[in-house]
Formats: sequence, C-alpha cells, structure tokens
Amino acid sequence: MLPSTALLTLFAQDPVPTAPVQQGSGLHGYIAFQAEQPPDRAAFGMGIGFYSAVWPLVDEPLAGFQIGLASTWIQPDNRDNRDVPLAPEGTRARQWAERGPTWDTVFQTVEGGLGYWAGNRFRYGPPKFSMNATPQCYDYEVGSPGWSFFYDTEALPDHRLGIAQLSNRLLIPPDALPFAGSPAGQFLGYTYLALPFTDPLPAEGGKAPTGDQAWTCFLAAKNFQGPIAYYIPETWSKIADVCRHPFLHGRGLDTRAGLAGGGAMEINTVPQLVATAPDGTRYSKIPRLSFPVDAKGRAVLVQDVTYYARAALYDAFLAFRRGGALPSGRFDPKGAFVAKLRTKTPRFDQDRQPIEGVANTFDTEVFADGTWGLSWREGGHAPRGQFPQYYRHEGGKRVAVAEAAVPEGTGLRAARFRQAKPGQPFTSPGMATKPGKGAWGEPGPASAPLQVRLVDGSLVTYRWYRFIDQPSFQQYRWSEAKKAALQGVVEALHRAWPIDGEYMPKPTHGELVALDPALLVTPPPGMQVGYVPIVVRQERAP
Repeated sequence: MLPSTALLTLFAQDPVPTAPVQQGSGLHGYIAFQAEQPPDRAAFGMGIGFYSAVWPLVDEPLAGFQIGLASTWIQPDNRDNRDVPLAPEGTRARQWAERGPTWDTVFQTVEGGLGYWAGNRFRYGPPKFSMNATPQCYDYEVGSPGWSFFYDTEALPDHRLGIAQLSNRLLIPPDALPFAGSPAGQFLGYTYLALPFTDPLPAEGGKAPTGDQAWTCFLAAKNFQGPIAYYIPETWSKIADVCRHPFLHGRGLDTRAGLAGGGAMEINTVPQLVATAPDGTRYSKIPRLSFPVDAKGRAVLVQDVTYYARAALYDAFLAFRRGGALPSGRFDPKGAFVAKLRTKTPRFDQDRQPIEGVANTFDTEVFADGTWGLSWREGGHAPRGQFPQYYRHEGGKRVAVAEAAVPEGTGLRAARFRQAKPGQPFTSPGMATKPGKGAWGEPGPASAPLQVRLVDGSLVTYRWYRFIDQPSFQQYRWSEAKKAALQGVVEALHRAWPIDGEYMPKPTHGELVALDPALLVTPPPGMQVGYVPIVVRQERAP
C-alpha cells in the first residue's frame, strides 16, 4: 500500500474538471461573397442593392452577441490617391496603422444592413435592420435619424445628426427595425442609391464644397416598398472642415462614386463557455447558430446583387427637380448591372486561434440559379443547418467536434449562455413637451407625442415634424429658398410614391419578409403630405 503522502500526491496530479465559464472571443470571421464588378466601376458607383435572407440565427436573445447577416460596405472611390492619408491625425481610424498609407477603407463607409448588435437594447429573437454609416474615420457613427449605431442611449449632438427621415409611413427607431413573426429565410431587399435632393455647393469662405449625392435607403418588404431615409450630403463633406484638411475636399460620398466589392456575414462578438474534462482536455461551446436550410441542403442567403448608374434613377430625379415629370421611383434597368457572384471557403478563429473542421460541416457556394449561401455536408460536426457548436482545444488551434464527443463531465452540453435583458431607454430632447432650443425644438415638432408598442417589447414615442423642420437639418444655415425647394420635392414624393409601389426589381426567387406592422403609421389629418414621424424615445414597454 502507498503511504498517505504518496496517495495525496497522486490525487493532486489527477485533472480536476472545471465548471463551464462564460467568456468572450468565442467566434470570429467572415462568411463572404465577392461580386463581379461592372466594366466602369465609377459609372456604376451610384448605388448597390440585393435581397438578403432574414431568419432567427439564435434560439433566444443573448447578451454580448453580435453577428451581421449578409450585408455590404460602400466606400468613396479614392483609387486615384495612392499615398496621402485620408484619415487626419487625431481621428480614431488613424491609429490603425495597418490601414495605411491612405486609410481609404476606414475613411467613410455606408454599412447598414441586417444583424444582431452587441449594443441592441431590445432583443427579441430574429435580427433587425439598421442603417449605419461612419462619416469621419470611425470617430462616430450614424444609425438612425437621431442616434448613433447603438453606442449611446442619448441622441447624437445636433452637429453630428446625419440621416434625414424621408418616409411618412414608417418609423425608424434607434434600436433598428424588427420583423413580424418568426421569419424563416424570406428576403428583405435593400438598396442604397445616390439621389440629388439638393444642388452641389461650391467651396466658399474656406469651407469645403459639398456634392449632391444623398445616399438613400430603399427597402423591399412584404408590407413596405420604397425609400425610408437618406444621408444628408453635408454628413460626408464636413470632415474636411472639422479636421481642417483641404485635401479631403471632394473626396467624400457626397461627391465620389461608391465602391462595393461584395458582402459578408461579419461574425464579430460571440460568447463561449469553456470547461475542462476529467482527463484535462479543454473544450469550448458557442451559442447554437441555425440557418434556413431547404430540401436540397442549401441555405440561400443572398440574391440579385445589382450595381446602379445615374440612369437608374438619378438622372430622372434631377430632371424632375429642374421642372420635368416626377419619375415613378422604379429603378430603370438601363442603369443596372446584375453581378455574378463567387465565393471561397471561409476561415474562423476562437481566442485568435484558428478553428479547424468547420468546412467538414458546410461550405459557401454560388448555386446554379445565381444565388449565394451555404451548403451542408453529410457526416459533419453538427446537424444540417447548424454551425458547429463544440470545440476541442489542441495546442494552438480549436478543432470542431460533435456534441457526442464532448465528455459529460465538462457540463458544457447542459450549460446555457447569459440572456440579454432590456436596456436603458434611448432618449432625446424631442421628448419634452416644449423641447426648447436646439435642433429638436427649433422650429420643433408639429404634433404631441404618440406611442406604439413594437414586437421587440419596446415602446416607441414619436412626433410629427414638417420634413424640413426635422432635427437633422437644423445644423445648416440654408436659405429659405433652398428649404422651400427641398420641402416641395418631398411633398411631391409623398403624393406619388406609395408604400406598395415598385422601386427595386422584384426578387428572382423566394418570398419577401414582413416588417413589424407597428412600424407602419398613418399621418394625422393635415399632415398627410410633407410631414415625417420622428422617433424621440424608445424604452421598455410596461
């Protein structure tokens, strides 16, 4: 028999199982596609649109979780600049040396789309849709007519408001647009199209010139079709004045063509549960990520990727502003370039260590009908339609394994992730009975506060503003003639562009998803034309 001290030593050397511990860095990577480029990228740099699938990626609302569904990035075309920094000293992006020498990819972007974001305050299961832009080298972001991209519950400062609400039928809450029911792979169409709502402004008094390109977001859903809002051109040009950097004159999205090379699901912030098995092997678990798989074992995620030139709508819209007929709003196919897609096997990492084995479960594919998505393989490490959920840690890498291969002693199989809880309210000065001075109060709203409850469990308060009186415009010293002209343009659109019209081309395959019906509002008497509903607060519903 061993002496007692030897027994203690032997026992101490046996690995001791550890209970699952939740931490970050569970999964990172991109599931991407590349799109064929038009022969003249600059000419077809006036817009890009496509249809993206909508479905609940996760089973329940999770804390600390961020994955974008298939979306794209639009950047100003600065290919003529090879060596001069577009990110001035002192901006956030300038710290990212790897983006030099020009920092063109982090200068300005439009990157709004579908997804789950770590900053969401009101999670409910399915994803949401949000506009998002970075006008000034990621110093700040603009995500709705009043707020940033979930980074703060307080409205943006007046001088950083950048989105003009255009639709008089759809609310745009700061926590993004939810969908009706439980979508199962239906499609949302969206296009960012540059339109000339106002004329260009020349450089004057040392201030930067401003172009006429108002990047306008069009949606195609089952219960809503048409434009919802646009980025005011000055949103892009003001960086040259703020940073006192004359080289940036004429280099923003207000003037330059927009470049978009394709799109991706961006896997950004995913938690993991980590535990040690009785034999000392470490394992990790990520949330169950499910995809809408059809009878052929395919998850169709994107279709009808299309680039647009001026002939799509810009030219006809400008002709209308100069006295011509108002176009129907339908995108002219003469100004469209439908891209062929290509793809490659994605790579993923966990804790900055490469993951192996995911490709044994699924891979990306461009299908015969021109759609793009994922195809599942037999004998993978997860059921069909699911991303591998479990990983074994093997010296410098993580290897995907089936659930059955994870020892019961880890406790991982039954362990659950922290759930998301409703966050603090999004607030603005517009909620006050008399908003006072500032963009929300001068000239101020035309109605008392109204409220609707959304499917995500939030209560949205909104007020009607005359279009030109909405907060985003009040930072600019425009002439009365310019304001009247823009107001007249929007009144014409409200009369002639219905929410059941046709704007984007219809999807080649599948059905459209429906937005939460509570987002759809009806203008009150006397405000049917020329007024827009501006959200002034979003909070947890009682």
